[in-house]
Amino acid sequence: MDKSLSLVHVKLLAFDLLSLAQSPPDTPTFSRDGVSLSRAEVLGVVVYREHKPGRFLKFAVDDGTGCVPCILWLNHATSPYFARQRPQGVRLIADVANGQASLLKLGAVARVRGRITSYRGAVQITASSVAVERDPNAEVLHWLDCLKLARRVYDRP
Repeated sequence: MDKSLSLVHVKLLAFDLLSLAQSPPDTPTFSRDGVSLSRAEVLGVVVYREHKPGRFLKFAVDDGTGCVPCILWLNHATSPYFARQRPQGVRLIADVANGQASLLKLGAVARVRGRITSYRGAVQITASSVAVERDPNAEVLHWLDCLKLARRVYDRP
């Protein structure tokens, strides 16, 4: 039986995310012990930040097990992908992405949700949602959630 969790954001620690295998190569699906994944949620400290206004925000999140490269696209107004959509909707999406980018500072604890993608052979998250955490216990709770889910859901036959 092929187990798939590709429709949900799976909570993963960096070492799990960075060890995913793309299956098959050049597809948007990754696998972890035979389980298909396409979306993930990570939480950690922002340790790198490269902002190109109107284009993208590239950043890395460190959860203590590794650094996850992430990208948040900010080119909604010029992207051909969004040209087919209503201008009001595109403006709203662009405003939300720019707001998220402005809140993301070095040293902030951030929760990132998005698609698992590959860029130049390395796994990264193409962010759809970025939230700065204010709860000092968020990292520990995320670790516990990841461990519990790995045992009860992800690693189950």
